[in-house]
Amino acid sequence: MTPALHRFLTFLLPMILLVQALPALAQPAVLKGKITDAAGGEALPFATISVKKSARGTAADANGYYRLECDAGKQTFIFSFLGYTPREQTLELTAGGEREFNISLTRNDSVATWKPVVVTAGRLEQRLEQTVISMDILPSRLVENRVENTMEAAVEQVPGVTVIDGQANIRGGSGFSYGAGSRVLVLVDDLPMLSGDANDVKWNFIPIEQMEQVEVLKGASSALFGSAALNGVINMRTVMPGDKPQTTLSVYSGLYDSPEDERKKWWGSRSQMTSGVNFSHRRKIRNLSLVAGAHYFNDEGYRDGETETRYRANAHLRYKVNGIQGLTLGLAANTQKSEGGNFLLWQNDTSGALLPLGGAGQPGSTMSEYTSLRTTIDPYIIYSPGRWVHKIRTRYFFTGNKNNTSQNSDSRFYYAEYLVQHRLLEKINVSAGTSVSHSDVSGELYNKQEAGNYAVYAQADGHFGKLNASLGGRMESGRISGKKLDPQYLFRSGLNHETWKGGYLRASFGQGFRFPSIAEKYVRTRVGQLVIYPNDSLDTEKGWTAEIGLKQVVQIRSWRGFADLCYFHQEFSNMMEFRFGQWGTFSDPLFGLGFKSVNIGNARIRGVEINLAGEGNLGRVKQSLLGGYTWIDPEQTDFNAAVDTPRNTSKENILKFRFRHLFKFDSESSIGKISIGFSARFYSNIENIDAAFESAIPGVKAYRASQPWGTWLFDARMGWQIIAPLRLHFIVRNILNEEFMTRPADLQPPRSYTLSLSLKV
Repeated sequence: MTPALHRFLTFLLPMILLVQALPALAQPAVLKGKITDAAGGEALPFATISVKKSARGTAADANGYYRLECDAGKQTFIFSFLGYTPREQTLELTAGGEREFNISLTRNDSVATWKPVVVTAGRLEQRLEQTVISMDILPSRLVENRVENTMEAAVEQVPGVTVIDGQANIRGGSGFSYGAGSRVLVLVDDLPMLSGDANDVKWNFIPIEQMEQVEVLKGASSALFGSAALNGVINMRTVMPGDKPQTTLSVYSGLYDSPEDERKKWWGSRSQMTSGVNFSHRRKIRNLSLVAGAHYFNDEGYRDGETETRYRANAHLRYKVNGIQGLTLGLAANTQKSEGGNFLLWQNDTSGALLPLGGAGQPGSTMSEYTSLRTTIDPYIIYSPGRWVHKIRTRYFFTGNKNNTSQNSDSRFYYAEYLVQHRLLEKINVSAGTSVSHSDVSGELYNKQEAGNYAVYAQADGHFGKLNASLGGRMESGRISGKKLDPQYLFRSGLNHETWKGGYLRASFGQGFRFPSIAEKYVRTRVGQLVIYPNDSLDTEKGWTAEIGLKQVVQIRSWRGFADLCYFHQEFSNMMEFRFGQWGTFSDPLFGLGFKSVNIGNARIRGVEINLAGEGNLGRVKQSLLGGYTWIDPEQTDFNAAVDTPRNTSKENILKFRFRHLFKFDSESSIGKISIGFSARFYSNIENIDAAFESAIPGVKAYRASQPWGTWLFDARMGWQIIAPLRLHFIVRNILNEEFMTRPADLQPPRSYTLSLSLKV
């Protein structure tokens, strides 16, 4: 052995022995256990455990079990969960050993700090500020205090969101599509609410009386949620029982004021009224959680013939099985019958603005009378042993439509999804699943058609100190009436980093798509003399969204909120638009003029959004805020002036039926037994529509010319706690009685008044 080799081995061998000995010398200790609710003994899923004055920490799993590696010796641990009083506990841990420590936390409803939790961004609970994509939440408190009777009216309060003829639009991603093909996937408790025939949203069917909060995911999200999530997701989460039973009953009545232009008032001296009742009861009976609700609403209508009467009942049962850890069985059901009239186009912009083209109840009228029955039945199973969570969710959705235009139809939508989630290395949550859906429609309107989708997907969400990361993908295939659609392969990713205290930088990219609906491809129908034409050659539309954003936590005394600034960029290919033009022959009604869904080509929407939301106490005043401003630049990237300009009212390259500027704001202040709320909305003028609208529909061109700048709308409300369980609300909508349209020939409501009395025990 050479002297040099001897010296090297003399140095190396002790180092090897030292490295081998280090794990034993610095072997960590393990603390494990379960975190539960002190009152009911239920697990607190995803509660947090941290070592005091250290960056080390973890979160419990879906069953409240946790496991934390840390240094040996005496350590002080902090156990916390939203809405509960945190607890500190000092424990002695042995190197290389495991110690089990179970702890219960006490609910603290007086905690003023607002720390909203969402599930839609990654299908697991997350703090709002830690999501990698833009999200807004709409709390049930705002919906209750505004006495909204449909979810459509409720989501109109969310910044960047509009709803035109039932079609949700997030940041200008959609235009006008009458009754078919939503680019926004609407969910109730993660189950799709789109009908099987037209893939549209039945907003008045969503059980608003059972709402906990609405989560709005902005941007292409098909990699996690599939077809129709091209523009985003709106997910309503229903409330479940707490420790004490609760019953809520709300009775309300209202009336429409006269339009500002008295020539438009068709109902004479008698006021047009609205009335409604909401009922909800929630309680626990041992292992059974029960939620039951009912709803009634009657609207005499501010437009001639556009009435609505609906009755709804729903229930949700959830049972925790004894003897099998983590097994829960559930069943939810909702059914509604409604009848009334659908208004499509006005007679003219003056005395006939609130009268249907062709007259109410007359042959050839654009007002149709309907009766509908809708029912959902949703059995599900959740099994979560330890770090695993298995979910099987299913849905049966029946829609039956009858009307006076020989367009009766029945639609049956079947949906099933299996989702498995697992926590790895205390930092990564992995989700994977598969879903299948089938639609079967028949009747005078459809003859007989069917469609179906099948998908597999996976996603990983990691939490690494101040960094949150998300990565996922999806494959989905579909068919319509036996014709296969091209399978879609999708990808999404995102990062969120707490760069400074309370300042969260995020960046994300997500792909989306939407298969055409049965109605868009195969249905030819009429509303009066107006024909809606099918398009058998309609192709799948695709797109992607990229964004960068900053969310800053704002803390003022006991008031907490978020200020959010975001730049977004959306690209679409084969974009579908609902066009008004001559699609038929001269022998057809109106010489072939009508609506048709077509692929217009490629489009790009860029924009900026600034939001502010929060709630809490400022001295004696409880203050809540929700507001934001959205600016978009929507254009067709393959715009051909020679071909496209004659079809449009704008000579510039701008997508149709978009609001370039959108502002939303809502504020509510409460002190003692009195609360006062105020909201404002601004819609800039729609710069571009189909030219045929102005030439074929009386008064559209003149009315648009009279409102070139846009419309401000203001609402106000006041609440009074008469006695502890009884509360009175008074709401005035459209205080200034402004006239406005969200699409041509469709004047929105004049000023209205609503009085509500609610009982909560």
